[in-house]
Amino acid sequence: MTETTLTEESLSRLAQRARDTLGACANCAQASFLTLQEEFDLPRDAVLKALTPFPGIALRGETCGAVIGSVMALGLVYGRDDIDDAAAFAGSLTPARRFCRRFERENGSTRCEEILEARMGRKFNLADRVEAAEYASAGGMQVCSEVVASAVLAAAELIAPRK
Repeated sequence: MTETTLTEESLSRLAQRARDTLGACANCAQASFLTLQEEFDLPRDAVLKALTPFPGIALRGETCGAVIGSVMALGLVYGRDDIDDAAAFAGSLTPARRFCRRFERENGSTRCEEILEARMGRKFNLADRVEAAEYASAGGMQVCSEVVASAVLAAAELIAPRK
């Protein structure tokens, strides 16, 4: 990774490059990643490492990490390698939407805090040490393992449909 010192000028340039890239590819996830990847010389093949802070989007109760990881896998299968390939972009949305609909049917939401509330009877702030301990003692990891399993199965069936 290249070390970069950010100045007001470089931040302004980076923001404009992000806008331009989004204009070219119409995909906020790809535009933000590609802009940052180019600016900081990030490896493109380090998906596992990149996903590290995503459980509930940094434990904030937001999008479930199982959703993010599964949709990322679907993107690797159905996504595009060239930001000019609009057909591949459009084609990647169908399996991702199917995944999200199924995941919501099975888990009630794609949001971590809502899933935990539905399955465990309350929301947990997993970034808080006390609430994280309560989550653990109430069987939270078992609950989440079932959520992850449902996500993996839903994505797997879109990658390699049942015979």
